Amino acid sequence: MEFSDARDWFKCPQCLLGPVTVEQGEDLRCVIASFGTTTVARWSIEGSIHTGTRSPPAQVFSFDLQDQGFREARPDWHGQRAAARVTRMCTRYITPEQAAIERFWHIGARNQPRWWAHDMFPAYAGPFLRAARDTVAPGRELVVGQWALIPWFAKERKLKYPTCNARSEELAQKASYKHPWARGQRCVIPAAAFFEPCWETGRHVPWRFTRADGEPWSLAGLWSTWTDPATGELVESYTMLTLNADAHPLMARMHKPDPKRPAHLQDKRSVVPIEPEDVDTWLHAPLEQAAQLVRLASAELFVAEPAPT
Repeated sequence: MEFSDARDWFKCPQCLLGPVTVEQGEDLRCVIASFGTTTVARWSIEGSIHTGTRSPPAQVFSFDLQDQGFREARPDWHGQRAAARVTRMCTRYITPEQAAIERFWHIGARNQPRWWAHDMFPAYAGPFLRAARDTVAPGRELVVGQWALIPWFAKERKLKYPTCNARSEELAQKASYKHPWARGQRCVIPAAAFFEPCWETGRHVPWRFTRADGEPWSLAGLWSTWTDPATGELVESYTMLTLNADAHPLMARMHKPDPKRPAHLQDKRSVVPIEPEDVDTWLHAPLEQAAQLVRLASAELFVAEPAPT
């Protein structure tokens, strides 16, 4: 679960981006720490962050949740009560091998050499496919960019709010996404698997989602090319679309439920898979036609199971 309002919440001082996410009961976890860092600040959260209910901690609070290397970090302290609306989104997936991407999506072998992460978290560099910009005929190109869209109006690369996921219902209204959406800057994010938390046991259990047919996922996204005002560098970035899944028989089981909300108002989220035969429509078609592809996939398309530890 992510906090969508980033003004007053804790940030990892190493990555500076956040977001703070609820992944271990009452703990706060930053999933965008550099190089797989996992930082956990242990204090209570009950619908909002009670930063004003106790004295600032003098010691460092951190430990490793994912059996990955981590470095100690201390959360910023604001001394305020920071209200936060909770949304549930995808913040981890696995990329296919480059040869598999080139073969499955028919993009040829003249692409950037692979230097992206295999195990993807927000703000990591990852591959995405978009409509080729240097050909007359419709084509596809493989691009490497940051998984966290940088909007055109950003003054710096490190944002103070999360943009790794975009709510499909709000693409036409949200400042960060309305221009890429209107301009047809749609992309496909190749994924061998993605992960969501299941709380049916009363605790966080990561589940791994693959396709039942054994093929990789083509996940819907938007891309942006941002120009660094300080250096002139062009920075590619992308975001992954999500859709309300409260009525989905499988995806509605994921994420920690809000006991104060009925089942149909939980706002559980799902990624948006694009079927292989629809990829060119998603990348090249007019907006009205492409928008018809923003829909939930059938539960039969998924193989979902607890991730191996």
